[in-house]
Amino acid sequence: MASNPDFVQYIVDQCSGAGEITARKMFGDYGIYCNGTIFGLICDNAFFVKPTEPVRQMLRTEEMRPPYDGAKPYFYIEDVDDRDYLSSLVKATCAALPKPKSKSKRG
Repeated sequence: MASNPDFVQYIVDQCSGAGEITARKMFGDYGIYCNGTIFGLICDNAFFVKPTEPVRQMLRTEEMRPPYDGAKPYFYIEDVDDRDYLSSLVKATCAALPKPKSKSKRG
């Protein structure tokens, strides 16, 4: 079951305190990005954040679930109504994720 576009927009709005939040359709559900960095997924009207150690310590309840069949477990975020909490989780997740490798220019 795909996510409802209204739910996706709600999550985007709730996380907006962390930076420029966008959602892109992928495989029938959504990847969610902050300032161009993917930090989570929205699948079947559920919000998942990539697991990082700093965020683990911030979670109100830790629950790991795969967002879709065959996926690695992510943090399942049940409490999506607290904007400040979600924004802080997004900021901490993005800060802990490895930076993308720069593409070298061929001459």
